[in-house]
Amino acid sequence: MWHKPWVKWLLVVLACGLIGAVAWPAQHWMQSTVHTQRVVHNSRLQPIIFIPGSSATQERFNSVIATLNKQTTGHSLLKVTVHPDGSLSESGAIAPHDDEPYIVVAFTDNRDGYTHIKQQAKWFNIAFKQLAATYHFNQFRGIGHSNGGLIFTLFLEKYLTADDATMTRLMTIGTPYNLEESNPLNRTQLLHDLVKGRAKLPKQLTVYAVAGTETYAGDGTVPLTSASAGKYIFQNQVRHYTQITVSGQDASHSDLPENQQIIDYIKQDILTRPAHQSLRHP
Repeated sequence: MWHKPWVKWLLVVLACGLIGAVAWPAQHWMQSTVHTQRVVHNSRLQPIIFIPGSSATQERFNSVIATLNKQTTGHSLLKVTVHPDGSLSESGAIAPHDDEPYIVVAFTDNRDGYTHIKQQAKWFNIAFKQLAATYHFNQFRGIGHSNGGLIFTLFLEKYLTADDATMTRLMTIGTPYNLEESNPLNRTQLLHDLVKGRAKLPKQLTVYAVAGTETYAGDGTVPLTSASAGKYIFQNQVRHYTQITVSGQDASHSDLPENQQIIDYIKQDILTRPAHQSLRHP
């Protein structure tokens, strides 16, 4: 009986069916579990990272953050300075239960110039990896003033990968994408390199490029055409790119972070949880 061909084929079909009946639920369970774990992980800490411009220290955003915390219910603050050897100095702390803390990352060597900006982007990558490993986050948002916006952009193009983390929103304030050049037809090496590397930008990123106009030509330091040159880098590369121009009081380059309009934009477009009830600072 067992030697009949149709019996053997029947046994093979039954065996395959049994294996499939066991394997498919197991595979479905594994995929569902992995997806659930990923969702839970992504819903955890999502810091807002600030990078100041050249010559500025980790204290650069004290006034901005103090104002934000008066107008919201307060977010904790961690300040980090990266030294040339890659080591970090920290002050402040991330409060328990604060899923949206502020982290300021500055550099001991904070000189201006494209060569130094590229090095600072490299140092920021070192700091970012240590912070992500220590505080266990894989989503973040960023605010960069002046060259801080360039550091973020270089970091996104040269260092950040989808396996590392996801940057969901970036606000650059008075960032000179074409350095001091006021003629948009004269692209500096910096702008040329950023445009060349733009395909590596995160596709899900939302970018707000804020420029100041103390005069019609710019914020007194960065030409308006240079701050607006971010469109050549981000447009059609990221999910959303919005260019914003502010004028009036506190529209000069150094005053832009304290500009109330920009602070309102931060609350509206960068913070997802402007009010933390019962947040206890350490």
